[in-house]
Amino acid sequence: MNSRSLPNVLLRAALTLAPAFLIVASAATPSDKAAATKGMVKRSDLEIVDCLLPGQVRQLGNSTYLTQRRPIRTTTAECSIRGGEYVAYDRADLKSALRIWMDTAQTGDPEAMTNVGEIYERGMGVEPNYAEAATWYQKAADKGYSRAIFNLGTLYEQGLGVPQDQLKALNLYRQASGLSEDSLIYTSAAQREQDELRKELETAIGERDTQLSLLQKQLQDLQKELAKRPVAQQTSDSKEVEALKKWIAQLEAEKQKSAERLAGIPTTRSPQTRAQLTQLPAVADERTLAGMKFGRYYAIVIGNQNYQAIESLQTPKHDVQRAARVLADKYGFNVQILEDADDIQMLKALNDLNAVLKPEDNLLIYYAGHGERLASGKSQTGYWLPVNADAPPKDTFWVPNEQITGHLSRLPAKRVLVVADSCYAGLLSTDPSYLFMNDKVSYSKDYVAYKLPKRSRLLLTSGGDAPVLDEGGGQNSVFARAFIDELEANTGILSSPELFNRLSKRVQVAAQSNKFVQKPEFKSIKGAGHEVGDFFFVPRSKG
Repeated sequence: MNSRSLPNVLLRAALTLAPAFLIVASAATPSDKAAATKGMVKRSDLEIVDCLLPGQVRQLGNSTYLTQRRPIRTTTAECSIRGGEYVAYDRADLKSALRIWMDTAQTGDPEAMTNVGEIYERGMGVEPNYAEAATWYQKAADKGYSRAIFNLGTLYEQGLGVPQDQLKALNLYRQASGLSEDSLIYTSAAQREQDELRKELETAIGERDTQLSLLQKQLQDLQKELAKRPVAQQTSDSKEVEALKKWIAQLEAEKQKSAERLAGIPTTRSPQTRAQLTQLPAVADERTLAGMKFGRYYAIVIGNQNYQAIESLQTPKHDVQRAARVLADKYGFNVQILEDADDIQMLKALNDLNAVLKPEDNLLIYYAGHGERLASGKSQTGYWLPVNADAPPKDTFWVPNEQITGHLSRLPAKRVLVVADSCYAGLLSTDPSYLFMNDKVSYSKDYVAYKLPKRSRLLLTSGGDAPVLDEGGGQNSVFARAFIDELEANTGILSSPELFNRLSKRVQVAAQSNKFVQKPEFKSIKGAGHEVGDFFFVPRSKG
């Protein structure tokens, strides 16, 4: 049984560029590769960097003046063409990245302030400074910038640079998404978090009561014993008395703090008390539903199976071919398939989408191939491995997750879902799990209407930061079979949280039958411009 940690790892991606049919790009021939390396497009041209553009000469009446230099995040090629200044991706550090954005951030620009926060959070060659990241996120959040509000929420959820506070995190996510406090989506998630916190605090208070009761009895017994002894013999035992008193005082303070937090938990109205919302019909119109426009659908499907320097895989090509058919035939995706793609082909496919996608479009990236991670100090970097990848630790041609995230942040498409069937795929997103996901809330027309205008950058992976199965699903991997089977069986509008809930248990059970532990994950991709939106699969109409 093969797994997808090197030398047996599997990663997948899907992209669409032509209506009603599939475009297949096979591995390049040696002469093609030479042309790609020596010709117009080089790997370095496609890497995302922080670029400082020169000022522009402008005329105002009879006066000529130079505008302030402007920072953007773009490819090295575009930065060079526009006369910008940048530091090569693999040599950028905290100081050089901050130099690009800090001046603009200090003028109060919320996007620049958020980028500064993300630079501090990533660390960029040094240990992350979460407290400084939180400070900059808060400044941008005070201006109502949703990406900063969301990022600040992730720090509170994990307790990085700020006190850990799940309810505060949830409320920040609510604000970032524009949800009202009485919305069904928020009240359901808040109720769940409040119930868990209330239970946790009640348990803590009960434990403190038990400890205090025992310690107070121990103190009383010791004090009675001391009272019977001569004063000269009480010195050493009196130190024990003082230690007990301090311990009791500390426990009482902790109990009081927990009691105050318990009293401060707000009461959220249960969603069951609200009126039922209108449910979606079983089958929707191809690209519109009740006046809601879903936009065009594209997919890139990358199947890397036959590797040049590391062990090849068994199922990626079967998986992406089957996935591409379902996406094109049933859901109307415009699909481009990349088989056995090298690093330049993978990055170029992502970069070329900027000329194709429009603001209301949807993009699915389904990646199947080797994945790996490398440690750098205390941090980990995840990679997708093209077919020309060398065995670790030589990472010359590996595609870092950070570069993928950089391309996703630039794409104009409103909704992007990355589906990665790969070992260590979870490293693409360091963000916590999707808090608003709840299988007890019906995904109604109101939910779709609310989520549809929101920008989304979401990640559905076959597992966390551990090996995943390359086989076990017939000609498909365990994850790919569950993913594609659910899409084939679906008959209505399908949100990405619903899809995750449906396939997650299937994958775990199938993996267990192969004596393997594999648990899919669903997250937002931090640093790619996620705004608490969603991704919807809309079947073609039957007519």
